[in-house]
Amino acid sequence: MNELAISRARGRDVVPPATGQDRREAIQQALATAGLPTSQSLTDSDADRLAVVALQLRPVFDLGERIQSRAEGLNQLLVRHAAVPNLHGHPDGQPVLAFHRADADLVDAWTSDAGTALAMVIGVGQAARLRSCEAGGCESVFFDTTRNASRRFCGLSCQNRAKASAYRARRAAETG
Repeated sequence: MNELAISRARGRDVVPPATGQDRREAIQQALATAGLPTSQSLTDSDADRLAVVALQLRPVFDLGERIQSRAEGLNQLLVRHAAVPNLHGHPDGQPVLAFHRADADLVDAWTSDAGTALAMVIGVGQAARLRSCEAGGCESVFFDTTRNASRRFCGLSCQNRAKASAYRARRAAETG
């Protein structure tokens, strides 16, 4: 979650939530904004642990030349959180594929699933789709879903800022 691990977004300084309660509220808000169900079992302590995980996952989005060392860090995270493919029973009786133990706590479950998803993206040769925003003053990361993997910015506001800045620089060079 970008909200837990960055200090600049969309050209502005942002202050990551500093307390467990603030982090929990930020996570719940991010889930709601994404249209996902919020977690009633998420505690302040869980939110603090997830903030650490967000910082540990962030380097995966800047693979570049360092793919081996970043992959090793991701492998260590998967081991630490006991990621393992597992079919869990579901209340409606249908098994669900997950990448954490059935008895895993919330942080281990979320970390195992997120880490495995990132590992799968890298493992199928799509690491270039794990991107950091190229706009100055933004540290957000995203998964590029465009057909030709050409997305450069986390959102429209960063894209507009970058293009306006480039236009101003070209105009200054022409008149300077």
